[in-house]
Amino acid sequence: MSVATDLRGVAANAARELEGASASDVIGWAGTTFGDRFAVAASMQDTVLLHLASSILPGVDALFLDTGYHFAETLQVRDRVARDYPVNVVSLTPAQTVAEQDDTYGARLYERDPDLCCALRKTHPLDDALDGYDAWATGLRRVESASRANTPVVSFDERRERIKIAPLAAWSDQDIDDYVREHGVIMNPLLLQGYPSIGCETCTARVAPGADPRSGRWSGTDKVECGIHL
Repeated sequence: MSVATDLRGVAANAARELEGASASDVIGWAGTTFGDRFAVAASMQDTVLLHLASSILPGVDALFLDTGYHFAETLQVRDRVARDYPVNVVSLTPAQTVAEQDDTYGARLYERDPDLCCALRKTHPLDDALDGYDAWATGLRRVESASRANTPVVSFDERRERIKIAPLAAWSDQDIDDYVREHGVIMNPLLLQGYPSIGCETCTARVAPGADPRSGRWSGTDKVECGIHL
């Protein structure tokens, strides 16, 4: 039996057993099942998932995609997390620097072909990093957008042949706010400056109050996901 077949079976069983389980129980299961072959992907928009995971699995790897285009505030959150939380922050960098990518594809690729830019600077680095793990967690939540409404708590990531875990899938915005208030977790200051969904500075715009929180991502295009979760 191949590793992929085995992991696919683990994911199918866990999807049935952990739907409706608490986020803490889901993370605990991941730690018990995969040990150091489990990592948490962290955008550094907020640190709710990292705070929760590190309280259960101190020293867990936190994978941060350092695209070269981040807001300074996002990098500051990453550095604070590395200093203050019991996690091992692993910054993943693309194969090319921004300057090298500009030489190859031309400047401002993110405007002309945002899908390719995201693939080069986000998807491919994460794909390469996940070769070292059997399972990874993401902060995806069902209430974030229509494209995420059916996010399972546990699934098999067919493209990467890894188990994908979304411990916060069922959490509401109020659940997030309550956790932040109770635990005083590190938050990206841009969230209070009109950026409810934060990606690269080049492709993230302020959002009017009451508008779709993700409407500031790739504004003016039909792009809704960077590709990591496709």
